[in-house]
Amino acid sequence: MPDWAEIIERDGAAVWRTAYRLLGNRADADECFQEAFLAALEVARRQPVRDWGALLRHLASSRAIDRLRRRYRQKVAPTPVDFDFDAIPDAGPNPSRVAEDAEISEALRSAMAELPPRQAEVFCLHHLEDRSYREIARDLGISIVSVGVLLHRARRRLRQILETSQEVSRVAGRGPASVAGPADRIEEPR
Repeated sequence: MPDWAEIIERDGAAVWRTAYRLLGNRADADECFQEAFLAALEVARRQPVRDWGALLRHLASSRAIDRLRRRYRQKVAPTPVDFDFDAIPDAGPNPSRVAEDAEISEALRSAMAELPPRQAEVFCLHHLEDRSYREIARDLGISIVSVGVLLHRARRRLRQILETSQEVSRVAGRGPASVAGPADRIEEPR
């Protein structure tokens, strides 16, 4: 039987961060965290687990992406990101930058909900968790070439979705055409 206290101590923070980065609020991240550990328990009952951290991050990102899909299918407004405005130092980013970053994050979350599950998962593991192609391939049981292909397709699709979203905003008069949007921030690796 796995030592859950040790696993939570060692991997819990990374698992929670994975969910939070995708979802943007504590309540949803907490639920994904719990769902990931429950799913890991089921996996452990069926087969031995080689890498608990990789399994738990994989499960957390899958659960978070599922939650994003439900959120955008149901057109449910996301819960505002938890901010403690009194804790923000005066020298921090200005409020317009914070608002812009929140808007970009929300646009990316919405776009990710439209990706096929495997593409979204690979994108999250690479860009949000800073996992290498080799680590992702090992954790997901696919080839390194497949990781590259999935990542390329995810970036291309996200760019298309975000550019379409920017065009809709411009036509609707919600944003100037000269301002860079979320699609401009998705870059291919050098």
